[in-house]
Amino acid sequence: MLNFKGMRFPIDVILVCIRWYAGYPLSYRHLEEMMEERGVSVDHSSINRWAIRFLPLIEKMARKHKRPVGCSWRMDETYIKVKGVWKYLYRAVDKQGKTVDFLLTAKRDMAAAKRFFDKAIGANGYQDKITMDKSGANKAAIDTINRGRDVPIVVRQVKYLNNIVEQDHRAIKRVTKPMLNFKSFQSAGAALAGIELMHMIRKGQFEIDGADAMSFAEQFLG
Repeated sequence: MLNFKGMRFPIDVILVCIRWYAGYPLSYRHLEEMMEERGVSVDHSSINRWAIRFLPLIEKMARKHKRPVGCSWRMDETYIKVKGVWKYLYRAVDKQGKTVDFLLTAKRDMAAAKRFFDKAIGANGYQDKITMDKSGANKAAIDTINRGRDVPIVVRQVKYLNNIVEQDHRAIKRVTKPMLNFKSFQSAGAALAGIELMHMIRKGQFEIDGADAMSFAEQFLG
């Protein structure tokens, strides 16, 4: 349950601002102007604080309703700029294009890849096979996991098979582009949690009663 105690603005104002931020290519200043046109005077810094506070919590709550993904994963990482420095967003989708999981990391190495795989497997169970690029760090992370398994995960390092996840990155980058460089790792992680959630909602990845008749907004708030 989200705790809105002490908030100066109505809950529906807070939720619509952070949903728009996560769902569309908008900056906080864009949202400030849009709310002003609707008769609500809210500073962009307040919207920033709301996003950092609530988006990760909403994404965490939504995970309870996430549909199972397939056992053949495509994994890759893309770049996100934080305070002028490139960071790494690890992502995986199944062969149907459904989002498996994601993780923002400061480094691109075996330890970061292992953290991503541990998170993805913890939330979704073990995959049968995984397709990735020629990254030695990613392969080393899977090799470490395989050492503790009787039936190893099959690894395919074939670039063209990874097109599906590379294409999927575009939906995330389209939204982050107008955000013009995150000011902190925490704010980047919070925003990405919301962006990934909205992307999964659009792909129909959540089991919610009456979801077929619900808008994306209603699913986000539900």
